[in-house]
Amino acid sequence: MSCTQTIADYALRSIGIGERLLPKGDMTLCEHFTLIGSGLIWNLYYGVLALFFGFFLANAIAVAKASANPWARKPAEWFVFVFRGSPLFIQFFLAYETFVLLPRAGIDIPLGFMTITVATSWLSKAWAGALIVLFLNTAAYSGEIFYGALRSIPKGDIEAADAYGMSGWSRFRRVMWPTMMRLAWPAYTNEAIFLFHATTLVYFSGFPAFQQKGDALYYATYFAAKTFNPFVAYPVIAAYFILLTLAIIGLFGMVNRHLNRHLPKERRSRIRLRPQIIR
Repeated sequence: MSCTQTIADYALRSIGIGERLLPKGDMTLCEHFTLIGSGLIWNLYYGVLALFFGFFLANAIAVAKASANPWARKPAEWFVFVFRGSPLFIQFFLAYETFVLLPRAGIDIPLGFMTITVATSWLSKAWAGALIVLFLNTAAYSGEIFYGALRSIPKGDIEAADAYGMSGWSRFRRVMWPTMMRLAWPAYTNEAIFLFHATTLVYFSGFPAFQQKGDALYYATYFAAKTFNPFVAYPVIAAYFILLTLAIIGLFGMVNRHLNRHLPKERRSRIRLRPQIIR
């Protein structure tokens, strides 16, 4: 089988499009790259959606933690404490066991004049349950990052906004939030990288891969088990994630330059890739 045919058969294998049977016998390097790259679609799915929805929840958590109202501050503090204080691996298992214990037929919600049945079986699927865990986890870490940046806003900026007659939502939207983003963005970039790396833990969690539609690590482990050689499949998946990391750094770097566009060049913070060779 040529490499072109392999790509046509397995490029979208992880989402159920293409050849149903996994390769057997002598496995080529092209099959390694194609199938592991196909599994990366799920890692991108988890990472992109968790980061997108987690960003909005993280902003709400940061504002709630900075609030003087204990009814808003305390739940935000406990949410951050629980998800930052427990391992992500354990969160996956607890979430899966919780979702499995829910009634398979759904939960009945009586409304008086009628009863609505809310389906729950989909929560035990990896595409939903694992995504929820990653979303809540990154929201907790990002919320703490944004909270620290919110507390670090120079008082002069707030006083200047007050002098212009800004208050409440207008002051937060036009002065505080942009400054908070500018201060938090380098650390938030690291959180985005860690999140995409953490998507590989879905393979080890209780959420099963149905019909062999797994993520990148699922296929890398398959190749390593069949060939008894981990020094091909795992370096391939590592190379994919290195490229993904470079893409994140480039994309977030553009946002960082936009956030700091009003500052002199010598004061602009830069996001750079600095591999730590010797610790």
